[in-house]
Amino acid sequence: MVMATEFNFELVSPERLLVSGSVSEVVIPATEGEMTVMANHAPTMTTIKPGIVTVKFADGKKDRYVVFGGFADIVPTGCTLLAESAVHVDDFKSEDIVRRIEAARAELNHAKSDDQKFGIETYLAELTTLQGIVVPA
Repeated sequence: MVMATEFNFELVSPERLLVSGSVSEVVIPATEGEMTVMANHAPTMTTIKPGIVTVKFADGKKDRYVVFGGFADIVPTGCTLLAESAVHVDDFKSEDIVRRIEAARAELNHAKSDDQKFGIETYLAELTTLQGIVVPA
């Protein structure tokens, strides 16, 4: 029996379908930490935090996308990542992340509960980390 080494991957944002095809590996920024998805992965559903999705296609080509949260549905034959917002790393605009950080800071000032504050602070930390990865110093 030959083990499948490829699986179908789709990266979908509200604006458009960014990736749909056969891949050998996808690294996603799951909320619990970076996760590498390969063929025959155990069925899993996970939330995604702001970060980089690295896609390794069946032909060996690699591509990277910036995502701002969402969730991934993983089954042995495929993975669908529904992103809140996603863009190819080459099309990424640093103003976008700056705008999101400013919006999150403003939201933090109006947070009513500790849980709400914690959620916003966590998101801010994730955005700041992502900014350090994608935006050249």
